[in-house]
Amino acid sequence: MKILDWYILKRYLGTFILMLLLFIPIGITVNLAEKIDKILENEVPFWEVVNYYIDFTIYFANLLFPLFLFLSVIWFTSKLAQNTEIIAFLSSGVSFWRFLRPYIIGSTIVCAAALILGMYLAPSASKGFNEFKYTYLKRGSEVQETSDVYRQINENEFIYASHFQPRINSAQNFTLEHFEGNEMKFKISASRLKFNEEDTTYTLTNYTKRIIGEEGDEVISEIKKDTVLPFEFNDLTPVSYMAETLNYDELEAFIEQEKRRGSGNINRYKVVAYKRWSLPVSAYILTIIAVAVSSMKRRGGMGVNLALGISLAFVFIFMDKVFGTIAEQSTFSPLIAVWFPNIFFGILAIYLLWNAKR
Repeated sequence: MKILDWYILKRYLGTFILMLLLFIPIGITVNLAEKIDKILENEVPFWEVVNYYIDFTIYFANLLFPLFLFLSVIWFTSKLAQNTEIIAFLSSGVSFWRFLRPYIIGSTIVCAAALILGMYLAPSASKGFNEFKYTYLKRGSEVQETSDVYRQINENEFIYASHFQPRINSAQNFTLEHFEGNEMKFKISASRLKFNEEDTTYTLTNYTKRIIGEEGDEVISEIKKDTVLPFEFNDLTPVSYMAETLNYDELEAFIEQEKRRGSGNINRYKVVAYKRWSLPVSAYILTIIAVAVSSMKRRGGMGVNLALGISLAFVFIFMDKVFGTIAEQSTFSPLIAVWFPNIFFGILAIYLLWNAKR
């Protein structure tokens, strides 16, 4: 690498790290100011709070790193333009594409780091962040599906509960249907299902088992029955943030498992999985847009570049959130929803870069 490459690359990575170091403490301060009343009210242990903000830092950095990267590139590139350094580079015979090379190298480094962070480190932080939030800050909030729970638990058996109560390990109006091929062989029903943690058994109240035979059905009834059932109670309705807490391999297996169980949250889980890949790619796209926007010396100075950059950044975040929510709440393709902002801004990046080159 030549002097030009090292000069720009150091500015690229240094400004990005500085932006993180500036904004993350601000984020922690704002969050703490908002949550301090509940933390004190619930008498949260000090080290629980410390661990929460460590997780918050990783969670926050992973979520907003494209914005920080975008603003940092605009900032230092605008300074280069204002100091006429870019004009000096290009006047010395360096082509615009050659000038862009250290930016691509820098975005590759950031992209690789973001990929590792999103795939393996951020999920662990997300777990601690969400568990703290729902344990101490949002007590009583429902984070699991609780009404009309229907699941396929294996190849032959399906269960249903009209009302699921994970906090007390109970379910109302429970049924289990066993099929062999397309024929139902037996059906178990109970007005109430209770999971016993001490011995991992289930107590069924008003238990009825109907065994379907060719010459007639056999019905077995008991007021209460303790038995073993072929499923884990806590696996029936995963918490809403479960996908965020799994590394990529675990997430892929989890999605396949939830598909077999007939979960209604598959799109939500797919959005999380696709974003693990789309966010790092956005590092390239936003870097190119930032260079194209800020590499020209403008009459209004750096303020104009920053204003334009911030506007584009918030449009990107807005599109990302809106399309993600649409996919989670409807049958809209999660793949299209997650990648559309990158495709749209990728086209914009090519257009802006071509005009900046000219």
